[in-house]
Formats: sequence, structure tokens, C-alpha cells
Amino acid sequence: MANLKSLAKDTAIYGMSSIVGRFLNYLLVPLYTAKISAASGGYGVITNLYAYTALLLIILTYGMETTFFRYANRADQDPKVVYSTVLSMVGISSLVFIALVFTFLQPICDFMGYSEHPSYVWVMFVTVAIDAFQCIPFAYLRYKKRPIKFAAFKLLFIALNIALNLVYYLFMGGTEVGYAFYINLACTSIITFCFWKELKEGFFPGGKRYQSGLIGKMLSYSWPILILGIAGILNQTAGFILFPYLYKNSDAHTQLGIFGAASKIAMIMSMITQAFRYAYEPFVFGKSRDKDNKETYARAMKFFIIFTLFAFLVVMGYMDVLRHIIGRDYWAGLRVVPIVMAGGIMTGIYFNLSFWYKLIDKTIWGAYFSGIGCAVIVGINVVFVPRYGYMACAWAGLLGNATAMVLSYIVGQKKYPIDYPLKSIAAYAVIAAAFFYGMSLTNEHLPVWQALGINTVLILLFLGHILYHDLPLAKLRRRG
Repeated sequence: MANLKSLAKDTAIYGMSSIVGRFLNYLLVPLYTAKISAASGGYGVITNLYAYTALLLIILTYGMETTFFRYANRADQDPKVVYSTVLSMVGISSLVFIALVFTFLQPICDFMGYSEHPSYVWVMFVTVAIDAFQCIPFAYLRYKKRPIKFAAFKLLFIALNIALNLVYYLFMGGTEVGYAFYINLACTSIITFCFWKELKEGFFPGGKRYQSGLIGKMLSYSWPILILGIAGILNQTAGFILFPYLYKNSDAHTQLGIFGAASKIAMIMSMITQAFRYAYEPFVFGKSRDKDNKETYARAMKFFIIFTLFAFLVVMGYMDVLRHIIGRDYWAGLRVVPIVMAGGIMTGIYFNLSFWYKLIDKTIWGAYFSGIGCAVIVGINVVFVPRYGYMACAWAGLLGNATAMVLSYIVGQKKYPIDYPLKSIAAYAVIAAAFFYGMSLTNEHLPVWQALGINTVLILLFLGHILYHDLPLAKLRRRG
């Protein structure tokens, strides 16, 4: 239980930078959707380019975050040598990527459909190269158990980004889409300089910097994670990337902007998963030698599912309030929110399940599962987007993530069996589904305040079930 408390504490701190930070970043969503009309397609451009950068971030880090944790926790490796090696590898590859972008900028812009706005492309691609490099010192902070410093840097970036966007779009009255990208590049560059101490330790470790054969071993471990990561991020962003190519109507970027803005409300699920991941990854690898590790993993899975289901009900219950995050002309896309959030829960469960093949050094299985899930997503998008638009994108993400999740569970129970509390988890899922159905009826048929009142009661009932069955207050008081 002490281990879970430590995990919960770190998750809470990382969550401050991820959940609270991204919530503050939501200030940009109403700002953009107020200043950039849906009809202009400008927010569709933002949605599309950020989807590309999310994919590129995975490619440019090529699994080195997870690889760093794996090798830094091995008894036969010096953590400082591992960190120095990984930092140099990612730094060099990021510089090569930037050089290639400027060399082939115009063909890249032509392919992406931004021939008239090459600055959009190079600014965002340089930004993502810097982000990829930053991932390694951020991982080093997690390894060193420095969650407060980690959170401070994340929140500093968000504060700078919000402030500069407010200055341009609100106080200066700007409407140019490109400034969102320029501001992002400026803020990312500033944060890089904050890592001077971690960069000094990486590039000038004061001792042995490399170990013979280490790079080859790490690349052998990481390339399946790269494939896993590419497939995984495509599970989240394939619709945003493919939509302009598949939806042939002239309002493609308008529809994509509506879908992207509505999906922002559902992104709370990815925030929770990300915060959990920041704490859970070093926790799992650090605990891999303990005898009770499987029991701990099972309990962590259960509490993750409980928390995400609770978050799902909160968002659905207060949708009449949360919809004001985006501009009114984007509200047509709100019907995708429960679908996208359900897909986010599947992604989080899949992430929890994924550790069995990482712990036994069989990361190729992750590539198989995510690859199959990605194929499902791409296939559904290709077949159904031309007819059903962005609703097909939402359902494709849900079904693709569910496929990867189920496959990982089935194979994992054979290769690295863990006794998950399936009956208890299923009970929570059934209750959440029933409450969601009730919320859908109240939101559709009752006045706003009546619906909010009934939905609040349902949320409190779900919370009460959690407190009674899994977090009994009497036990907590005795422990205190």
C-alpha cells in the first residue's frame, strides 16, 4: 500500500503539470475558437499541424524515454552513462531532422497542402525537434525523483504560451493562425535554457560518457517501442491527419476544426493517462524486482480505471457547462466527446497492460498490438470518412484502441499473467454506463439546471460507491 501511496503522490504532482497545466491551456481553445471562426478553417489548420507534430515527436524520440528508464535501472549499467548516451543520440537526430526540413521544405509543404504557408510547417517542425530533445532531460528529472522541478518547467511553458497568445489574439486583436505556431516555438526555446544543469550533466558528466555496445543494445530495445509509439499516436491522431485527404468537400478544414475543437473537451482523459504515465513508468521499472509487483500492478490498474470512469461521468454530467470552452459555432461536434473519451480510457488501459512485454524485454509485442489497432483505425477512416465525416474518425479511434487493448490482455495473460480484479472493474464499468445513459436523457430532455442537478446526484452516487467499496473512510481514519 505504501508503494501505491508513493505512486499516487508522484501522479498528483505530475498531474499538476499535465492536468492543471492543460486545463489552463484550455484558455487557448475559447480564445482561438472566438477569434478564428469555424467557417474560416483556421482552427482546422491548427488541429492538422499539431497532429503531425504529435506523430513526429514519437518518431524523433524513437522510444528513448522508456529505454532510458529500462537501462538506467539495470544493475550492470551506470545511469549517468545511459543518460549521457541517450541525450547525445536524440540531440544529434533532432539536428539532422531540422536540416532535412529546411532542405526539402517546399516539397513537404506541397504534400501537406500548405504551399502558400511554408512558415507554418518549418516553425512547427523545428519546435517539435526541440521538444523531442527536451524529452530526455524531462525523463532524467523523473528518474531523479524531481517531480516538482518537472512540474515547474511544464507550467512555466504553459504560462508563457498562454500569456503571449493573450497578448496577440486578445489585446492586439490578431487573427492570424501562424502566430500560434511562432509563440509555441518561442516558448519551447526558452524552456530549453532552463535545463542548463541537466544538459551540463548529460554532455559533461565528469566521467565515462559512453559504454561500448550500449547504443546498439538500446536501439535494439527501442525500435519496437518506436513502432509501438507510432502506431499508438496514430491511434489518437490518424483522423486529424487523414481527414483533409479523405473528406473531399470544400469545407474539409472547417469540419476538421469543429471535430478538433470538440475533441479538446474529451482530452481530459489523455491528461489523466499522461500524468499517470509520468509517475507509473519509473515506478514499474523500479519495482520490477519486488515479489509483490504483480499484485501492485493489478491494484494500480483498478484504481486507474475507477478514476477515468469518474472523470468520464464528470465531463458528461457537466457538458452543458463545459461546452462553453469552445465557440458556439463549434458545438455541432460535441456528439464526438463521449466516443473520444471512451477511446481515451481504452488507451489508458492499454498503456497499463503494456508493461508486461516491457518488463520481459519483448517490446515487439507492443508493435504488433498497436500496429493492428492502427490498421483498424486507418481502415475505418478510409472507408467511412468520405461518407460520415468526422464521426467516423471518432469511432475509428475507439475501435482501434479497443482492439489493441484486448489483444494485449489476451497475450499478456499467457506471457506474464496478472490477476486483475475483473469482476470489480466490470461492476464499475456497468454502473458508469448506466449513469451515462441517464445523463444523456437528462441533458436531452430537461432544462439545463435540472439536468445539472440530477447529473450531480449521479456523480455523487458513483463517488459514494468508490468510497464504500474501495476507499472506506473508516479504514482511512484508522490509518491516520
